[in-house]
Amino acid sequence: MNVCVLGAGTMGHGIAQVSAMGGHDVTLRDIETDLVDDGLAAIESNLDGGVERGKVSESEREETLSRLTGTTDLAEAVADADLVVEAVPENEDLKRSVIAEAAERAPDEAVLATNTSSLPVTSIASALDDPSRCVGLHFFNPPHIMRLVEVVLAEQTSSEIREFAESFVDGIDRTAVVVEDTPGFATSRLGVALGVEAVRMVESGVASPRDIDAAMELGYNHPMGPLELGDVVGLDVRLDILEHLREELGERFRPPTLLRKKVRAGKLGKKTGEGFYVWEDGEIVGVSGEDDE
Repeated sequence: MNVCVLGAGTMGHGIAQVSAMGGHDVTLRDIETDLVDDGLAAIESNLDGGVERGKVSESEREETLSRLTGTTDLAEAVADADLVVEAVPENEDLKRSVIAEAAERAPDEAVLATNTSSLPVTSIASALDDPSRCVGLHFFNPPHIMRLVEVVLAEQTSSEIREFAESFVDGIDRTAVVVEDTPGFATSRLGVALGVEAVRMVESGVASPRDIDAAMELGYNHPMGPLELGDVVGLDVRLDILEHLREELGERFRPPTLLRKKVRAGKLGKKTGEGFYVWEDGEIVGVSGEDDE
């Protein structure tokens, strides 16, 4: 099967990698050559790391890379696609525009998927002349490690496209959970509810970020605490999701003042070097606002 991934950032190149590892021919497209090259280089680096850890064989690495191509030409990227997955930034207008433009150039039978963590798939699908062929495929960060994919059904998604999406997810060695198109779906809604309460606990002095995270990791067997996860995802992303859920579901999702302050200060988490933690070279070296000696 031919898969086209639109957007070569963290999510896009990860989706491209797992699709290629699943045996599909994949075209990775972005608007600038440097972005495409960076995405392909990141895939190669991920595969090299997998080889070093004994998770990926040398032959798997070579076969995966042989199935990948990159381009900045949208028409070329989608020309022979059986599945198009948009993985552009989390902006509804942008996603609607990109998926509509892709649909105009892709084969009439191509499936159009949106990788959104919280935006309404029904609205994104409505940008298409035939919205029945649109579905949400919500991958998790990083896609080459995380095993879950949320299959989000728009109001218009046909039963055939649902079956196609579930089959595709199974074929790339991931596990699908199927949810209706509701605000935050299942995972973002539950995850952000836990994360926002953890922020409120820090804000009111209940416990330190380290202790809150340790409680969830050791007491509930979470692989990563909610505050560290917020830093990894990006506190700006968390804030945007909360604002959307507040608008749709009410005041229980009101963003805490502490979260707003951090975002205004540019303390967005791992990607800026500081959020609730201080980060260096991708590792936590301290807690924001504390001396960590």
